[in-house]
Amino acid sequence: MMRGRGSSPRIQQRPRRGEGGELHHHRGTPTLQTRLAELQAEHRALDEAILRLMEGPFVDQLRLTRLKKRKLQLKDTIARLESRLIPDLDA
Repeated sequence: MMRGRGSSPRIQQRPRRGEGGELHHHRGTPTLQTRLAELQAEHRALDEAILRLMEGPFVDQLRLTRLKKRKLQLKDTIARLESRLIPDLDA
């Protein structure tokens, strides 16, 4: 017997803390490390796209500017996430 969409109740699972204090969610929500890895991969891909775009005989300056802006936004986001992963040290 098949159930229709939405016929089974979904149980909300609570996040749990990992060894570094970051939250680990069971489903749907990435951990900080996972999100950081995704952003770093996107940053590398943008870097490659920018290099390829600049190699061509005609450079679309508007597209190049937008890609560079997105790359800078990613760099800032990556830096913020990395700082969240570093534990505060009481000096």
